[in-house]
Amino acid sequence: MSLDTPQAEAHPERLTAHEARRRLEDERASRLEQLQAVEEAGAAAGEQVMSAQKDTIRRVLAEVEAAFARVQDGTYGSCRGCSRAIPVERLEILPYTSYCVPCQHAAG
Repeated sequence: MSLDTPQAEAHPERLTAHEARRRLEDERASRLEQLQAVEEAGAAAGEQVMSAQKDTIRRVLAEVEAAFARVQDGTYGSCRGCSRAIPVERLEILPYTSYCVPCQHAAG
């Protein structure tokens, strides 16, 4: 099943390109809201903690943008470690992931 094939079964092997983009757009919007909230909290919170939160949010945003590129080039949903399909359940939880669970654990 390709990313552009309509989902006909209850638990498809892969997300459609449309569904992947929707999930990634939701993830991006959520992270941008988090980043704005952290920035608005300003000096009230410790600068070191704020900086770490911003770095984490920016890292995830970069991963989301990379996932959009994978949707565009047709590699979205394929593990970068073993090249097998990433289970759709994992992509529903982490739509920007580029590794299956075993390869993610191996990567550390």
